[in-house]
Amino acid sequence: MTEPVRLAKRVVALTQCSRREAEQYIEGGWVKVDGQVVEEPQFMVDMQSVELDPNAKLIPTEPATLVLHKPVGYDTDGGPNPASALVTPDTRSPDDASGVLPLKRHLMRLTSPLSLPTQASGLLIFTQDWRVTRKLTEDIDRVEQEFVVDVEGTLIPNGLALLNHGLRFNNYAMPPIKVSWQSEQRLRFAFKVLQPSQIEPMCLAVGLKVLAMKRLRVGRIPLAKLPPGQWRYLAPGERI
Repeated sequence: MTEPVRLAKRVVALTQCSRREAEQYIEGGWVKVDGQVVEEPQFMVDMQSVELDPNAKLIPTEPATLVLHKPVGYDTDGGPNPASALVTPDTRSPDDASGVLPLKRHLMRLTSPLSLPTQASGLLIFTQDWRVTRKLTEDIDRVEQEFVVDVEGTLIPNGLALLNHGLRFNNYAMPPIKVSWQSEQRLRFAFKVLQPSQIEPMCLAVGLKVLAMKRLRVGRIPLAKLPPGQWRYLAPGERI
């Protein structure tokens, strides 16, 4: 009988690499134990079969950023029905073309820096990357968001012009934005600086009741055809 050893030690013996390289292989999802990927270097093995993927690359594991299509009813600010519960291995889009090798660690310690109202749907970003977090918090005033908003009611005279620039709330003038009709009951909003939660009171101020809203884009990242409740990786070449 052999004594169990750490998986990293077995990989060192298997490949004649250094311990740190063995840990990188394991953490990168390139090592299988009895046919199953194991990502923990400290995992104990004895007589199991250990194999290294022939396409393994010695590259550091980068922090992940994910794009989720949030359905209506999920919270992004710590409510009882968190959108983060939708981010699981089973809800990854089968059409994800990012080329990112999925790892269990990618679904840990995720934050969602740019909130979305509970009754809104659409694009929601989760990230482990401090650079993305800063972009969506400190630098958000330079990032354009696009929404489509379904409404009902009768628009007051000059209402569309007021939505674009002219409304005031609590003595604060709303910033200029781009609002246009997409159909008889659907408006398109494209803006920087504005908060998504301000869309509904803006519409009410011009005689319109919001029935539904969906975020289609954040910066250069589109929702595209991602189905509700599914997510994909942000590809290495994509930039917000």
